Amino acid sequence: MEWVFLAVSINGAAYTVNAYLPVKRNPLLFGWSFFASWITIELAWAHLVWQVLVTAFFARRGVLRTRTGKVALAINIASWAGLAALVWRSLGARAEIRAAFESVTDGDHDPRKYKIRRTRGVTYATVGTKALKLDITQPVNPPEPEQKRPAILQIHGGGWVLGDKREQGLPLLKHLASEGWVGFNANYRLSPKATFPDMLIDLKRALAFIREHADEYGVDPDFIVVTGGSAGGHLTALMALTQNDPRYQPGFEDADTSLQAAVPFYGVYDFTNRKGYFQKSVVDRLFGRIVLKAKLDEEPEKFAEASPLDHVRADAPPFLVIHGDKDTLAPVEGARDFVADLREVSDAPVLYLELKGAQHAFEIFPSIRANQVVRAAERFLEGLHAAYLRGVEPTDVSEQALAESVDATTSDAETVTAS
Repeated sequence: MEWVFLAVSINGAAYTVNAYLPVKRNPLLFGWSFFASWITIELAWAHLVWQVLVTAFFARRGVLRTRTGKVALAINIASWAGLAALVWRSLGARAEIRAAFESVTDGDHDPRKYKIRRTRGVTYATVGTKALKLDITQPVNPPEPEQKRPAILQIHGGGWVLGDKREQGLPLLKHLASEGWVGFNANYRLSPKATFPDMLIDLKRALAFIREHADEYGVDPDFIVVTGGSAGGHLTALMALTQNDPRYQPGFEDADTSLQAAVPFYGVYDFTNRKGYFQKSVVDRLFGRIVLKAKLDEEPEKFAEASPLDHVRADAPPFLVIHGDKDTLAPVEGARDFVADLREVSDAPVLYLELKGAQHAFEIFPSIRANQVVRAAERFLEGLHAAYLRGVEPTDVSEQALAESVDATTSDAETVTAS
């Protein structure tokens, strides 16, 4: 019995260690390591409870009186300490993020909550024989007379090859809808059938559809923002950096595809892999063979065209870039480089929230950290919307005040920076 206890303890501790040191290069362990670290980090409290209960089970059977049982107990205690630190780190997000965004939120924000409803499967465009659809999340009550609601377009991830509007971004969309926003979660064509920039073109069609039907949904056509995670984060950045670019609006070149803010979560910002953050197989097989149908050494311009890093521009809308420093699918160094380059040229605020200990896709389901980051994104967007309603241009929103607030209130748990 004591050897079973030891094996179970080692297995549990392996998950804890992997949460801190996920595998990044070994192709055999990479997939397991990502999923294991993701679940362990965001559900650290559940792992802690489970390990304590298992220890209690074996303790009642007397295994702690043996040398092997004592070794297993020591391993468990070390694992508990690591899990407790993960929980503490997640809890620490609450005060730090709230304080960090204090200077870009409106003190008179109405905290009332609306009941929400969802409308599924609205066709926004047809490409060939394929109907492209979106879901709408909005308050049950119609807007007041003369009131127009801000809107947000959510772009799902899935490595450009899978994923669906029903699976991602829902915590943020539901939260914003309860605050009076209208959320649109759009599907788009996927690779390998689709080739970039097909998916970007589809999403611009969705944005044009939202503006064309603004009156129907009670939306303010002059205040629409975009968000998304992973591949959706990549496309979020490109949507914001290619506003009204006719190359990506074939047949609807005159449609207004401008955006008032972008919030990419754990996105990919460089397909050219200029600094070697991705494994060569990812660049060759996923980016090249599947998404772009090209080889980097033969058509580097296609890889640059798909890279938000190569589209940074002075008239970009305000950005809030969110990334975890334990991300093994989209390395955090790419987000840091993108933010640095965008800040060099952008006239609008560029904020960066780096979450210490967070894996890829950390907000797919509600967790301690995810709930706080959703509120942080809402505060950022509400602050910009409040400034818009007062007639303040995005370039006049004070980044310096935000930076000073962050410097005074954040800790090692999360880091929010402004240029």
